[in-house]
Amino acid sequence: MAETVILENKRPISLTASRLEEGITDSDEKLFRRITTTELDREQLRRLITPSKVYPQQKSVLAVHWHPEFIPLELVAQRIAATFPNREDQLLIPTQHNELLSFEDYSGVEMDCYSKGFNQKVQLLLHFRNDSLNNCDRLKSMLLHTFKYRSHQLYEYMETITKPVATRIEKAARETGFGEDLIRFVRINVSKIKALLEKHEQHIPPIMIKNKLLRNFFDGLREPYGDDLIDRVQTFLKAVKVQVKANFSLKYFYRTSEVIEEARSLGAGIVVPHPEQFWPILLKEYDVDGIEVWNPQSRRYTEFLISVLNQRNRKIATGQRKLITFMGDDTHLGEKAREPSHQDPEKARREVGLQPAWDDVSIRKTLIMAGVSRANVIEAYKDRLAG
Repeated sequence: MAETVILENKRPISLTASRLEEGITDSDEKLFRRITTTELDREQLRRLITPSKVYPQQKSVLAVHWHPEFIPLELVAQRIAATFPNREDQLLIPTQHNELLSFEDYSGVEMDCYSKGFNQKVQLLLHFRNDSLNNCDRLKSMLLHTFKYRSHQLYEYMETITKPVATRIEKAARETGFGEDLIRFVRINVSKIKALLEKHEQHIPPIMIKNKLLRNFFDGLREPYGDDLIDRVQTFLKAVKVQVKANFSLKYFYRTSEVIEEARSLGAGIVVPHPEQFWPILLKEYDVDGIEVWNPQSRRYTEFLISVLNQRNRKIATGQRKLITFMGDDTHLGEKAREPSHQDPEKARREVGLQPAWDDVSIRKTLIMAGVSRANVIEAYKDRLAG
């Protein structure tokens, strides 16, 4: 029996295959253009430069892990100025995924790579003074090669659903309670996304070609189909995406040691972000400048990591580089440009330069014992980047 979606104040919508429009409609074209454009309307501009909360007491602003995405950096600068009106010192370095960006005196990138020892994709934050990047052609080539993995992963994600890859679809269906008609509904719409992408890809900014395309397209279907159905679809898509990522080829990524060697040759600072996602990287003892002990996605072991770094630093001989304690807000500015009703609330709350753990009473005790503060991290890292 076909599944039926009952919408509030609307007639029920049947998901019977024959009732679904398989061809691309004008509405599909308009929706696709809307989710792939980097142009911002007046309301989006207002939201982007107006923070939801202001922090006049925060004097030091440290932000070395954040993603402008498609948002112009001049708008980001306005937002930061409005969020922290009384800042006295700051270190702001953007870390776009696999794309080197410059902001004021510094440049940065979050680069995907893989560690052969435990056969897993990991990430590194690379930070540079702008004047150290005069001869970085090889790094840019490495980043360009790695950047392409996102579009390839998107196509694998779509084809897992459209071809389909039966084992992955069946597993996702079991986990989410999806029936045959719902799966067909998803497949028809993902087929549309794939066809539209193939039709318009030459004119779409590369940064917009990523897995979020599916999430954003289905969010655009909330009006005709309702939140309940689309929420279920998003849960199913997430379950599929987890499998795609877990089985994705590592051939697009350089080895962690290769990335570190190239970055060091350019005088980079190197930080391990959200290590909770790949614990073995801490055991490898790579040549890095610091560890991110707090992140909105990784905050379970913050006090433990601060203590471990403090113990390690006590054992380091005088004159040798100590590991710096970092926190990352991991803000994705593109989330703030989305319709408020479509935003991921947790991601939308993030702000460049805001890491609440610095002011958490319990964590603050551990920071004091380790002699760590925003201000001295900014000073130490600026000195290190200066060489």
